[in-house]
Amino acid sequence: MELERIPVDVLGVAKTYADGTRGLQPTTLHVEPGEVLALLGPSGCGKTTLLRLIAGLESPDAGGRILFGGQEVTQRPVEQRGVGMVFQSYALFPQMTVEANIGYGLRIRGVAAAEERRQVGELIELTRLGGLEKKRPAELSGGQRQRVALARAVAVRPRVLLLDEPLAALDAKLKESLRDELAELLRRLHITAIHVTHDQQEAMAIADRLAVMSAGRIVQIGHGETLYRSPQHSFVAEFLGRVNRLERTPEAVRQGVLHIGGACIDCPMAWRDHDALLVRPEDIEVGPPQAGWGEARVEQRTFLGDRVQLRLRAEGQPPLVADVGRDSAFRAGDSVGIRIEPARLMSAARPPEGARPAAEVAPMNPQESAA
Repeated sequence: MELERIPVDVLGVAKTYADGTRGLQPTTLHVEPGEVLALLGPSGCGKTTLLRLIAGLESPDAGGRILFGGQEVTQRPVEQRGVGMVFQSYALFPQMTVEANIGYGLRIRGVAAAEERRQVGELIELTRLGGLEKKRPAELSGGQRQRVALARAVAVRPRVLLLDEPLAALDAKLKESLRDELAELLRRLHITAIHVTHDQQEAMAIADRLAVMSAGRIVQIGHGETLYRSPQHSFVAEFLGRVNRLERTPEAVRQGVLHIGGACIDCPMAWRDHDALLVRPEDIEVGPPQAGWGEARVEQRTFLGDRVQLRLRAEGQPPLVADVGRDSAFRAGDSVGIRIEPARLMSAARPPEGARPAAEVAPMNPQESAA
């Protein structure tokens, strides 16, 4: 099935509710044709408000504009925008079979029966639902219901597909298997899609790019790996994974270094004047005490199956958490050496309110930004 691939542009769109609450700060966003973009953030961050504005389920404040394929749709009602939607509950008709659910939108649009059968058959094949055509939703697995909901949403050939937390109601193990299936389906459909979620792993597995949101704003946009490795905002670093906070004394700031466990680490030029830095647990190297490394004491050892988590106490720093290999022999009470590559350090600063969101072109190595 060939679907139209168009860009989506959100230009200065904001939302203020009747009681004066600002649900979305003025927001500008570009979604490439055929791209899957995730709106990612905690509850109340504005991601669902933005999705509803794009869908036409909410009206934006005056001055904002929404364009599909360069055409203004800001004032168009939802039924005239050409959007397909997949909800958390999937919202399937329980009394209808799989093929009837998929063909419902075509049927109410007056598509001829023969053409409806052809298109429904094509979608059943595309979404691997063959043999389930006569089943009802209650007879299907969670993954099968998800595929029916997707097929129904795209049967009417929408210009944009919108997904509102489609995996949120599932248990962790089922969610993990279905997110990979959803990612594959979206790639096969080749449709411009916007996916709302609060789950970082889900967003990284499914989306081409992520727009991380906080307090009604897009904080940073980019590929998942770039945002994880080079966050330009402490909220992004903390939301996309675990971090340790490293404190710097005024003297260390003046010298451009970081002191940890008696060792001195050169601070990347981009962060030299910051009084605190962040580092991820997997970026703290742990080994036997040795020259040039800092010293730390293991306070707690936790075996997590695929890795061992060590809680460390190092001179001059708050308690640190380090992830090491699952065969690590270090135990509580052991003295260890620790080392951090300067390029793995991240800023703990927050840009001023109203600053433009950092784009995905942020350097992978923060030292490069000094050039």
